[in-house]
Amino acid sequence: MDFDKVIDRRGTYCTQWDYVADRFGEEDLLPFTISDTDFAVPKEVMDTLQKRLSHQVFGYTRWNNGDFQQAVMNWYQKRFAYQPQSEWILYSPSVIYSVAQLIQMESNEGDGVIIQTPAYDAFFKTIEGNQRRVIENPLIYSAGYYRIDFEDLEEKLADPRNKILLFCSPHNPTGRVWTEEELRPVVSLCVKYNVFLISDEIHMDVVSQGHKHLPITQFMTNNVALVTSGSKTFNFPGLIFSYLILPNSEDRELFLNHLKNKDGLSSTSILGMEATMAAYNYSSDWVDELNTYIADNIHLATTFFEEKFEKVVIVPTEATYLMWIDLSGISIPMDEVQRRLVHIGRVAIMDGEVYGGNGEHFLRLNVGCPRAKLIEGLNRIEKSLEGVE
Repeated sequence: MDFDKVIDRRGTYCTQWDYVADRFGEEDLLPFTISDTDFAVPKEVMDTLQKRLSHQVFGYTRWNNGDFQQAVMNWYQKRFAYQPQSEWILYSPSVIYSVAQLIQMESNEGDGVIIQTPAYDAFFKTIEGNQRRVIENPLIYSAGYYRIDFEDLEEKLADPRNKILLFCSPHNPTGRVWTEEELRPVVSLCVKYNVFLISDEIHMDVVSQGHKHLPITQFMTNNVALVTSGSKTFNFPGLIFSYLILPNSEDRELFLNHLKNKDGLSSTSILGMEATMAAYNYSSDWVDELNTYIADNIHLATTFFEEKFEKVVIVPTEATYLMWIDLSGISIPMDEVQRRLVHIGRVAIMDGEVYGGNGEHFLRLNVGCPRAKLIEGLNRIEKSLEGVE
């Protein structure tokens, strides 16, 4: 795969490129924003899609088939040395749809949903949109590194008004890959206080060397749901396809009732399903190449900040293609940083304030792009912050 290849995404109704003004107020900015990449899908995926398109009939499609479930099982075995049972695997149009339905299933209006902040901004919206309360368990930030505050987590889990822990593994935006020594006590506390655990593992494949993602359902099979998709890894969120691993049969029955009867979503996107199966069946080597390329981009950006802005701290990116950059040590406030990035450098980078916690001191930089774009972006950052100490 040629990850250096630049593909012009403008004019394709692309959220990141064509609608950058929605968030930043200006057109024609160089974007490093929402979490998709600028990479083409793997050749095996493209070949599969083209073959299916040539069929010319796109009728109602059944996701509940052995080929799809086997592709997921094989992927987990190959990438994580773990294999869920086939009947645990259910389709969902998106990870956030899954989260919303599980929140409705496992709690009542007014109940608390615990998240570890800073957190993916859609978590706040989904919790509040379902009339539940956001309960923050702020991550401890020390010496440029994040860890779970277990004392505070237990206090929040022990409150009977809090019914769900919405967990992010690997964690967006901090880039943490939770270790077994961290996951086991999280699971134990949820079991102890009978709190349902939803684990968003959509970034599970993009993991730095020396770190290993561990699926949550290998530690527990009751009161748990693993929600994920191939869309972040292989860059096809526009094909609208995700899945969840739901071990408990009663939970599966209730989720399918929401999916099929309440919301009328029993038929899936044929292209999304075909893309996922092709990616999982044939593109493991592509993911290895992707991770190498992302690691090189992270190294490039880290070196840039170390050389140009010595007071900027780069949080180690253990997973994802999203760098979490601490600007709390520089001499200007974040609103001025953003003003300069947009109006001087003409570059769009996510303001960490939207992720809660201590995010107001951070930028989230998406480095899932060809190196030429990243270099141009870093040059624009340097121009934007010229003279800042």
